[in-house]
Amino acid sequence: MAGQRPVGVITRGTTNPNRLRRCDRWLAGPQAWRLRRAEGAPVVVDLGYGASPVTAVELHERLRRVRPDVEVVGIEIDPARVAAARPLARPGLRFAVGGFEVPLPDARRPVVVRAFNVLRQYDEQAVADAWATTVARLAPDGLLVDGTCDELGRLAAWVAVTAHGPRTLTLSWRLRGLERPGLVAERLPKALIHRNVPGEGVHALLEALDDTWRRQAPLASYGVRQRFVGAAAALREAGWPVLGGPTRWRLGELTVAWDAVAPRR
Repeated sequence: MAGQRPVGVITRGTTNPNRLRRCDRWLAGPQAWRLRRAEGAPVVVDLGYGASPVTAVELHERLRRVRPDVEVVGIEIDPARVAAARPLARPGLRFAVGGFEVPLPDARRPVVVRAFNVLRQYDEQAVADAWATTVARLAPDGLLVDGTCDELGRLAAWVAVTAHGPRTLTLSWRLRGLERPGLVAERLPKALIHRNVPGEGVHALLEALDDTWRRQAPLASYGVRQRFVGAAAALREAGWPVLGGPTRWRLGELTVAWDAVAPRR
């Protein structure tokens, strides 16, 4: 891929420390098997990390607790951002210029590519091609995480994409002070944010989640976590394909099968 022009456009680049902690916790939790199963040092890419490399640094710190030999590569399309980040490089962490084509030396293939707050700045029609380009670079059983979050990482949502297409949607909240779960709608990934309208699965999901949240109000006296766990359990009982269980729900995290929210038109 030497000499190939990076695929994509420069984003605004805004970021903050600890902004992507919710996704990192998910990668180091339910998805940790991808790192542990890898033969040799697994490669994880922070794609489009922005004007500051802090999210790539944090990702390396968190994932090496799962797999000490993990290699994190921060990839940015803007050469100036890469040059600014390189003084922070260290064993297991480096930075490179690139885009959705995910340029890595020696034909290496990443186990995970995390692209947060990147595709949100593209047209919805560009999402499928960007997913396909990146997924083609993944290792077997590799994962692309396309997500969006607010400026402080209190609300987040991401799609897990594999060689078989999108598999799940995960929503994550800072539970303390949460008014209602449906507020995460403003942070849906680009593939879904314009689909939050009547007749679409993601709209029905958020409506159902707000309804179960209201119905679990009596549990608020036991704390917001208990209320959220009750809402997630009620959502599953209502027939929604909710994955995981109370351990993740207590963290303010809810994952559903993609088929339930996939765009219908």
